[in-house]
Amino acid sequence: MPRPLGELEDAVMTRVWQWNRPVTVREVLEDLQQERSIAYTTVMTVMDNLHQKGWVRREAEGRAYRYTAVSTRAAYSAALMNEAWSTSDSPAAALVAFFGMMSPEQREALRDAIRIVQHDEESAADQAADQAPGPAPRQAPEAPEAAGQAPEAAPEAASGTEGDSAADRPGPGR
Repeated sequence: MPRPLGELEDAVMTRVWQWNRPVTVREVLEDLQQERSIAYTTVMTVMDNLHQKGWVRREAEGRAYRYTAVSTRAAYSAALMNEAWSTSDSPAAALVAFFGMMSPEQREALRDAIRIVQHDEESAADQAADQAPGPAPRQAPEAPEAAGQAPEAAPEAASGTEGDSAADRPGPGR
């Protein structure tokens, strides 16, 4: 789990993430100097620390290094959120409180993200089914009414698995 970046580390990484290309200490220094007075050696030390922590990789170019981000800002943010959520003694309550702090725009972004994840999961399941060896898929069972049975006689209808939510199903700790 990543430790949260310090203020100067975040300022440096913000530039590396925004520029999305290999950068030198000099480039970061010049951009930072537009906001604050800072020494070359300070930026060099911060970038070396980020390299040691695994946030950036570097390649020698002459007497200098070019630094590239190892992951995205989104991945960093997600890891921080996951760590905070997983350390809660009540993850569901933590999520409810977090969602309550969100703006309407953030909640809409959350809905969009859930749709994307669900779509990706469905696509992966479809691909796995398409690639699975074995006999051709069976036809769906005949509807109970069509077979002259009462709906409650069908095992699928009695199982309660269709349309229920994960919160309704028994599981660990329930």
